[in-house]
Amino acid sequence: MVAITWLVPALPLVAYLILLATGKRISETLTSAIATIAVAISFILSIIIFIKVAASGPIAPFVVPWLAFGSHEITMGIEVTSLNAMMIVVVSLVSTLVLWYSRSYMRGDERFSRFFQYLSIFVFSMLGLVVSPNLLQFYIFWELVGMTSYLLVGFWYFKPEAATAAKKAFIVTRIGDVGLFIGMILLYLAVGSFNFNDIYAFISAHLMGQSATVFGMSAAGFATLTALLVFLGAVGKSAQFPLHVWLPDAMEGPTPVSALIHAATMVAAGVYLVARMFPLFHASPAASETVAIIGGITAILAATIGLTQHDIKRVIAYSTMSQLGYMMLALGVGAYVSGVFHLMTHAFFKALLFLAAGSIIHAVDTQDLFAMGGLRKYMPVTHLTFLAGALALSGIPPFAGFWSKDDILGAAFSSHHYFVYALGLIAAFFTAFYIFRVYFLAFGGTYKGDKHPHEGGIAMVVPLSVLGILATIGGFFNAPFAPFLGRFLQDQGPIGYDPSANVWLMIISAIIGLLGIWLAYTLYGKEFKGDKVAKRMGFLYQLSFHKFYFDEIYHYVIVVPVFFLAQLLEFIDRWIVDGIVRLLGEIGYTGGISLKYTNNGQIQTYGLVSALGLAILVLIAVGIGGVL
Repeated sequence: MVAITWLVPALPLVAYLILLATGKRISETLTSAIATIAVAISFILSIIIFIKVAASGPIAPFVVPWLAFGSHEITMGIEVTSLNAMMIVVVSLVSTLVLWYSRSYMRGDERFSRFFQYLSIFVFSMLGLVVSPNLLQFYIFWELVGMTSYLLVGFWYFKPEAATAAKKAFIVTRIGDVGLFIGMILLYLAVGSFNFNDIYAFISAHLMGQSATVFGMSAAGFATLTALLVFLGAVGKSAQFPLHVWLPDAMEGPTPVSALIHAATMVAAGVYLVARMFPLFHASPAASETVAIIGGITAILAATIGLTQHDIKRVIAYSTMSQLGYMMLALGVGAYVSGVFHLMTHAFFKALLFLAAGSIIHAVDTQDLFAMGGLRKYMPVTHLTFLAGALALSGIPPFAGFWSKDDILGAAFSSHHYFVYALGLIAAFFTAFYIFRVYFLAFGGTYKGDKHPHEGGIAMVVPLSVLGILATIGGFFNAPFAPFLGRFLQDQGPIGYDPSANVWLMIISAIIGLLGIWLAYTLYGKEFKGDKVAKRMGFLYQLSFHKFYFDEIYHYVIVVPVFFLAQLLEFIDRWIVDGIVRLLGEIGYTGGISLKYTNNGQIQTYGLVSALGLAILVLIAVGIGGVL
């Protein structure tokens, strides 16, 4: 099993190396086949590993020495728990479908081979992150995920918007990574190890209700500090408020990139980090409360912005951000299983929605919702699969999103977090409204474009169909998954709250979703009334449409002052520091030039100068002596 587990991340790496060596010398078909088959085999191996873990329990860490200094040794290797057994299945499955889909979507692109190289190394990085047995190895793959996502978001670098979006994503997520790095180092100094199991043992022994101190801080204070620093890394990667601004701009990358990054991989890495370090957050109620509140704010903030956007991919991007907020909310209130289960179901229906959006864009050559319409009769498969994804996202039974989102809202209510429950419930209403606003604008009414819409071929239809089925039935995996995922926490005691089903809360959640759909139908279905309502909303509409002006606020509060400071320092460096140096040089140079004219080779001149100098010295001496 250890050998099989090594192969899961290794196969995409092998595919990357092969494609890097062959470049454009092989056909597009062979290029896509190498990458897709490698990841598909990883998926099959992941299924085998998942079955093994379900039957026999976790695969113990297998590590080899890496670095040694003094009495300390840092290892690298693999570990499979119930948590990452589920993750490698989800990541490899979605990645396989996205790679297959990309074969058709990217056909004819000048950098087709390079695109599949980037996708392969990205999948390797994500799978390596998931199976890491220690924080240092995790962090290395964490940064590799960030680097490769930068390459993918900026793949069409010749577009200024794509290049800017890639830099924005890279810089904003680095802010969170600094917090994660500091938290990781503090934990190592306290524990003496990066290994997750050693950290869990330290938490259980020293931070759970203990009165001991760590580095002069109380156990509770140290747990809160390190948990918040770790959470800062997750805030950046998972686009949580206030580091959420990079995610919508990342839509400038090709649509398969959006599906991969914003479904089960990069943005889910932050949620996975909090889930992996859940015992640390459980040791700090203050940190857990912070996670819940930030998640609730993110959920409703993103849902509010998604109400008014015109770009189909941006609407789905804001829904990703909102759903990530739900996952954080769940982990914050202690509903570990619910949060991780929503991560899985979200991967299915969000990848589906992005790929369906890509199918639409591929057919009509626009991302503007108001230039679409009437696509239901031209693209029946895309229509049905998008509808399944929209119903799942809206939390309508029996689709996948209903079961996982309802678990989260039930956990928030039952654990007396009524504020975040209210935020989640309002966000659920907005979610149903904005995704069906997309549905009615894209598929309802009459077609407004001048292209000839059509399905994108079997390479695009099959992934849509598979994800459509999973978005429909994925919620029924809940019952067996709850005890399976709960195994991860067995060694840490009875932590994590996962409520039994509350029928009334389930009914309320479903009604809220249906009301959102009804409102979208009223405004954008039979008769288009959206513009009239937008005008009546006035400032509130503008506030949502302009994303609450976060980009502008950050520009004037952070970018402009930093730019001004940089210019000031550049001025000081160039004109003051360098100016003083140049002045001293000029003085020396001028003095040297002046003195050279006193050397003319005539002994009479030298004698006269010497006599005059001697006379001056005598006069000075006499003056000092008081004679004159």
